[in-house]
Amino acid sequence: MGPEKSAVDRPTDRTVGRVTDAGEEPTIGKLVTDASRDISTLISKEIQLAKSELKVSIKFGVAGVAFFAVAGFLLLLAVIMLSVAFAYLIHWNGSGLSLHWAFLIVTLAYVLIAALFGFLGIKKVKKVGPPEKAIGQGKQIPNALKGKS
Repeated sequence: MGPEKSAVDRPTDRTVGRVTDAGEEPTIGKLVTDASRDISTLISKEIQLAKSELKVSIKFGVAGVAFFAVAGFLLLLAVIMLSVAFAYLIHWNGSGLSLHWAFLIVTLAYVLIAALFGFLGIKKVKKVGPPEKAIGQGKQIPNALKGKS
């Protein structure tokens, strides 16, 4: 018998680097066990990768939502100031309408705009229906599982 081969000299399994003897053929049971272990490891690593990517995405998403909230709040303040300015424009330093009528006109303008958007929203919501294609596909699943077309 020749000298014993070291682990460095012996051929290795390509997938995980397991050392095998030169003439040894792996059994079906060993192959199935190795494959199921490798699939399990692959799936768990994919889940870990997805979790880490989601954490980063969520951090950026939360920051983006916070910036949008601040922008929306500042825009709301700007609309309020613009409304006051418009009312004072209608009043025009006492030479226009009374101040209370000027503010009432601005308020009514906002009520009319809100009513218009409400009407448009109702029209759009009435067009919403159930997902017909998805329901049809869902109804075909039992037949497909039974082998029917």
